[in-house]
Amino acid sequence: MHILNKDIEFIEEQRECSYFDNEISDIRYRYMFDCSTEQYQQMLERGWRRFGKMHFVPECRACNKCISMRIDVKNYKFSKSEKRVISKNKDTKLYIRPPSMTVEHLDLYNKYHELMNQKKDWPFTKIEPNEYAKSYVEGKSSYAKEFLYMKDDKLIGVALVDILPKSISAIYCYYDHEYADLSIGKFSILAQIKIAKEMNIPYIYLGYWIKDHFSMGYKEAYQPFEVLKNRPTINEETVWEKYEL
Repeated sequence: MHILNKDIEFIEEQRECSYFDNEISDIRYRYMFDCSTEQYQQMLERGWRRFGKMHFVPECRACNKCISMRIDVKNYKFSKSEKRVISKNKDTKLYIRPPSMTVEHLDLYNKYHELMNQKKDWPFTKIEPNEYAKSYVEGKSSYAKEFLYMKDDKLIGVALVDILPKSISAIYCYYDHEYADLSIGKFSILAQIKIAKEMNIPYIYLGYWIKDHFSMGYKEAYQPFEVLKNRPTINEETVWEKYEL
């Protein structure tokens, strides 16, 4: 680990890759006690992501498979299958509020990840309250929100979402697989697109897309989208281009 600034910024080098076996990654982190809307917008446009007060961006020297992507909201048209997902959730209640933590949050989070461990071999250990708070509740500026999905007065899905004047950042989503027929993960993204259209927000940042990856490849379904073609520093110009199939 090479420390650049002992207070806020460091690079973790040669770490085990989260997405590919036998691969290594280099990640730049920036711990920010207070990230303004303007700073955050600038970082989103340059491929940064946020969990709590920790912001990060990959700088892998030997690989560029993780591609920053953003949905082109203005030109997005809901498909027939997406309209069916929206229709299926006509009785699903959505509450939008600042991030929080309850026993229901933790139970659902653990239930989701235990199943994903069985389904996709994700690592699984029960999350501790302080760990959940650090990743999903801390650092909540005015733009930080949680989308709570309720069915029959039961919490069945949680999406952590940042809403800025020019961007929505989809941070993370987990849900109850017992309600698989509702496709809550997909519905959550569609709900964000609908809100972005209503608020005239041009882009939804879905984080990193890895083509054909078993966990990250699904993002390609949300066409049209743009990809970040360069790896700019915080002061360099960005090069976003429409992705062509």
